[in-house]
Parts: sequence; C-alpha cells; structure tokens
Amino acid sequence: MSTSTQTYHLSIGGMSCAGCVASVENALRQVPGVERADVNFAEHTATVQGEASVEALTEAVRAAGYEAAELKSEADQQEKEAAEMAHYRALLRKAAVAALVGVPLFAVGLVGAMPALEAARPFWLIVGVATLVVLGYSGPQFFVGAWKAFRNHNANMDTLIALGTGTAWAYSMLITVFPELVPPSARHVYFEAAAIIIAFINLGSALEMRARGKTSEAIRRLIGLQPKTARVVREGREVDVPIGEVGLDDTVRVRPGEKVPVDGVVLEGQSWVQESMLTGEPLPVEKSVGSEVVGGTLNDSGTLLFRATRIGADTALARIIALVREAQSTKPQIGRLADRVAGVFVPTVLIIAVVTLLVWFNFGPEPRTAFVLVTTMTVLIIACPCALGLATPISIMVGVGKAAEFGVLIRNGEALQRAGQLSAVVLDKTGTITEGRPQVTAVVTTGSWAEKDLLRVAASVEAGSEHPLAQAVVESARSAGASPMDVQAFESIAGHGVSGDVEGRSIAIGNARLMALHGVDCGDLADETKVWDEQGCSAMFVAVDGKMAGALAVSDPLKTDSRAAIADLRAKGLKVVMITGDNRATAEAVASEVGVDDVYAEVLPEHKADKVSELQRSGETVGMVGDGINDAPALARADVGFAIGTGTDVAIESADVTLMRGSLHGVVDAIGLSRATVRNIKQNLFGAFVYNTVGIPIAAGVLYPFFGILLSPIVAGAAMAMSSVTVVSNANRLRLFQREA
Repeated sequence: MSTSTQTYHLSIGGMSCAGCVASVENALRQVPGVERADVNFAEHTATVQGEASVEALTEAVRAAGYEAAELKSEADQQEKEAAEMAHYRALLRKAAVAALVGVPLFAVGLVGAMPALEAARPFWLIVGVATLVVLGYSGPQFFVGAWKAFRNHNANMDTLIALGTGTAWAYSMLITVFPELVPPSARHVYFEAAAIIIAFINLGSALEMRARGKTSEAIRRLIGLQPKTARVVREGREVDVPIGEVGLDDTVRVRPGEKVPVDGVVLEGQSWVQESMLTGEPLPVEKSVGSEVVGGTLNDSGTLLFRATRIGADTALARIIALVREAQSTKPQIGRLADRVAGVFVPTVLIIAVVTLLVWFNFGPEPRTAFVLVTTMTVLIIACPCALGLATPISIMVGVGKAAEFGVLIRNGEALQRAGQLSAVVLDKTGTITEGRPQVTAVVTTGSWAEKDLLRVAASVEAGSEHPLAQAVVESARSAGASPMDVQAFESIAGHGVSGDVEGRSIAIGNARLMALHGVDCGDLADETKVWDEQGCSAMFVAVDGKMAGALAVSDPLKTDSRAAIADLRAKGLKVVMITGDNRATAEAVASEVGVDDVYAEVLPEHKADKVSELQRSGETVGMVGDGINDAPALARADVGFAIGTGTDVAIESADVTLMRGSLHGVVDAIGLSRATVRNIKQNLFGAFVYNTVGIPIAAGVLYPFFGILLSPIVAGAAMAMSSVTVVSNANRLRLFQREA
C-alpha cells in the first residue's frame, strides 16, 4: 500500500443531499494522514490530498454509510459516466412506475369520484399493496439511505423522504385495515400522495442528472481532442499504434488534417497547426524544425515528423484535463458556507416537523389526525436541501469548464471567486505586456571597438543567461556573423546583468547599476542612451577590463493586444500597475503607450513580491500577472496569481490561473467569468434559501388560520424536485457566457 503524499479522486455513491457532503468530508478528514478532502455533490466525487492509502479512504466512506471507488484512469471516469447514464434511465423507469399508480388515483380524486373508505375497503387494500410495490421498486434507495444515515447517527434527504412517504403509507394502510381507530372525518388515505411524491422525486433526480451531465461537456470536449492512435516510425517503417503505446523519444508522423497525438519537438517538415482548442487563440500557429507541438492540436496543411517528449499523463492536454477536474472539485468560501448550513439543515427540519406535529395535534381543528399527517409530511418533503447542495459546485463546474474553453486554466474554486473581487492588477512588463522576444535595435561603440567585435564579446557572456534580453544579444551577434566564444567565471546578478572572462579579458554587460558595481564610468554614453530610454528601449552597457566599450539598445515590442486588454481591465474598474526591472525612463515610455495607471520601475526580482504586499497593505485586492521564474514569489504572494502559459513551469506552478494564450485578454476573460460565476452562485443560493425559507412555513400551515390554505404533499414533492432542476438549469446558463471582443 502506498502512503506517499498524493491526490486521490474517488467516486462517491449513495449521496442524496448536501447534508451527505459534510458526512463524507468528515469521514475522509478523520483518516490519519489526510490533509484536505473536498466532496463535489454535483459530480458525486471526492478529491483527497495527503499521506493515506486509498483503501483507508474507501473504508472510511463505507463506514459512514456510503460507497466509494477510486477513479484512476480515463476508463474509470468513462465507466462512472456509463453507470450514471444507466442510473438516469433507471430513475425514469421508477418515476414511470410510480406515476402509473399515483396519477390515476390523483386524477380520480380531483373529480370527486374516489370511493369511500368504508364502502370499498377491498379496493383500498389493493391500492395499498400497489403503493407498497411502488415504494419497494421506485423508492427503496430512500429507505436504505435513511437506515444507513440513522445507523451512523446522521440524517439526510433520504431520512425526510422515507419518513414522509413511509408515514403516509403506514397511516393510510392502518386506517384501511382499522378505520375505527380515527374519527370518520379523519378517514382519508394518502396512497396517491406517497406514490406521486416518489414519482416526482425520481423524475426530478433524473432531470437534474441530465442537466448535470451538460456541465461536464468542457471536460468531454478536451478528452475528445486526443486521437486514439498515432503513426510511429519504428525500424524504418511507419506503423499505427494505440496512443498508450507511444514511447518517449519515439518519432511520430502527423499528416494534414490529423490531430497531434502527443507533445513533441518537430524534426522535419513545416505546417500550420490549430491550437484554438487548448489556447482559445483562433489563428493557426506556424510549426517548423525545432518548434514544439502539443497533443490534441490539429495539423492543418503540411506533414510533420516530430520526436515525442511528453506522453500519457505528462502531456499538456492530460495536465489541463487533470487541472480542470481538480478545480471543478474544489469549493470557494461561499460554497463552504452553504455546506455548513446544509450540514445542520436536515436535523433542523426534523425538529420543525416535530414542532409542526405537536402544534397541530394540540391546537389544530378536526380532523386533527389528518391535519397532523398532512402538515408534518409536507414539511419533511418540501425541505430537502438538494438545491442548496448543488448551488455552488454546479456553477463552479460550468465556470471552470467555460474558462478552459477560453484557454484560461483555473486551479481552484477559491481563485475563481477571488478573481472577480480584484481591485488592482500588477503586470510584469517583459513577456507579459511585451512579446518577451526583444531585439537589438542599435549598437554604439567607444574607442577602437568595432560593432561586430562588441557583439561577439557581449554574446559570449550573454550565451550563459536565459534572460530574454540576453537571447536578443546572442541572436543579433549570430545575424552579424559574430560567433560567441567560450566564457569562464560566468556570473549572473539578478536585476543588474552578467559578467565573465572571455580570452583572458573581464567582460561585464548590463545596466548602469552593474557598471557602478564594477566601478565603470559610463561617461558620455550615459547621455547618448537617454534617448533610447525615452523610446522605450533598454540600454545594455558593455565594459571590458573595467573600461566602457559600448552600449546596445534592446527593444521588446508590445503584444498587439496589450493596449486593448489593459483598457478593458480599467473599464472593469481595476487599477492597473506595471512592474519592471528596467530604468524609469524606459518603463514610463512603455507605460504611457499601453495606458497603465502606475509604474514600479527598477524593481529587483526579489522585491516584486514586496510591491504586491505594499498594494495589499493599502487595501487593494491584488492580481499579479507574470511569466518568469523571477515572478514566482510575487505570483504566490498575490491574492490571485496569473501565469502566462507560454512562460516557465515554475511560474505556472506558483499561479492560481494559467493563461494558455499568452494574452492579457485571458485576465479579462478570467475576471469576467469569475464575476458571472459568483453572481450565478449567489442566484442559486438565494433561490435555494428563499425556497426553503418560504416553503417550510407554508408547508407547516402558517397560512391556514388566515386564508384556509394548506399545501398538498404532492405539490411539495413537485416543488422539491423542481428546485434542484432549476438550480442546475440556472448554472448551465454560464455556458452561454461570451468573452469580450
């Protein structure tokens, strides 16, 4: 048995209402080693993290009166969905059988043609037996669930339904056999109520299950992206193999119109690949030798031969599916509040039912027994908190799935809720507002230094750095035909630049702070490069053996949509701040071009998180957007961290939200979806609370003394069943959410 720290996904059976969520979560959290357990009532699944074995987890769930099985693979998930479809059809059959008995009785009763109990006792005995068959075929799950809950000292929706319908049948059967036990005025049977309530609840559960299925369409679409086979080159021959048999470093061919089977790097060929299904970006992306391709994307035109670099659960598509599933299973703060309320709701309803019984028994009019039965049964039936339990998770599932369609991967429900509460967004400049692919636009030399020689020594040192500016210098040197030389004693100083020894000479390349650190006087070059700052270019000074040799102007072009995205963020009422290690003049030039509210310039990487904290202390709820390793602390410190998906894995792991497109419009989409989802959750919770708050007193009979109105148990059953369907249908409206143009 493995007890290493990991995440388990369990399928949970037997849950009937939000009260069950608390029972299952408590059972899981009490297992030694469990760090976190979240139960998704909408999906009937649980996500558990910690150092516990799956056997211990499933045993704990079973001990609490429910069923559990681990969801290990996609096959398990498909098996679960197939079982749910079979259950959906079974619910429809059960509803039909119950309606077959209940509806005719109800219809005959409406027109007043029902025979009197005393005059037709054999008829009512047959009806009673038929109703018992209905309870045994269409409603055994309620009675079994109620018994399991009772055995575990719990109460849930099954308890309420079993008590309501069971009492109705038992009372009706009792007075059918022994009518003299009650006054003539109370000799009314409720067989049709028990049957129709069971029919309504089964029908409501079936409709709810079908509507719930639509919330997982985003996941199913993602799963459908991966082809079943791949064409692999082995021993000089091309063979089609199942996707699971593709190995690392296998050479794979993908032809025009085919889907890329796994992640890899192109070895041969040129084509355009549609990546919109993963990134939300509508335009195809050009791929050639050295380009990365992602499994699930669609090859448009040419033929590509590529080497498989990530397979199975490591592919980008598999990680996206896992991330979306995990996010759909988590709860925001507002959802945990609903779960806590639901946890005490059923016991509270039972108390209200007892109080209702006592009040009508002691103060009600005749036929007292009939009034007691009707009101108590109606309270039990109408109060089932299904809608309350579905209100949050169903909206989270749709919201997270919709975000994935836009290329926005949200790590958890908490981030989805917080994103809509942001008041300020901090944007890293390089790679976030700009392309992150800077170019050398000007070279100035001093003394006898030639431009090509300056580029050669600068590129020799910069070749050891992964910074985008360094790559621009190396690329410029190669274009000029200046091959980099070997470097010794390479050193990178974050926020300053790099240094090293080339052919016995000490080279330093970086900003004015690095020059001051090495005691180098920038001289007239400091004045000459000021115009670069005003143009939004970064000046990189080059010193050789402690003397100024020249300077390079490096410009990082803005992303084409940065200005529009920032305008959208400001239109949503957010304060937009740019943060960069560049000097203030360069930063101000870029800031004025894109229209941000404020600028933090010359900020060292380790101080970015401090700037986020500074904004938080001033009362702002802060989102941080970045793409580099040096952004990771700030992403983690922010209330919501947004990682540009084209950036580093470290940044993505530190963030709450990953933007697969590499566009700031992803932040706009995430915030818009967050606000729509939270608004949807509040609508659901409001509807569920109002339904129960208004429904229970009416069911208890508060209107009867004033208006003579008493709610029928049949109406209560229909209302309870439809409340869940209404919540799920409202959540599915989020699927119509449109991103901003």
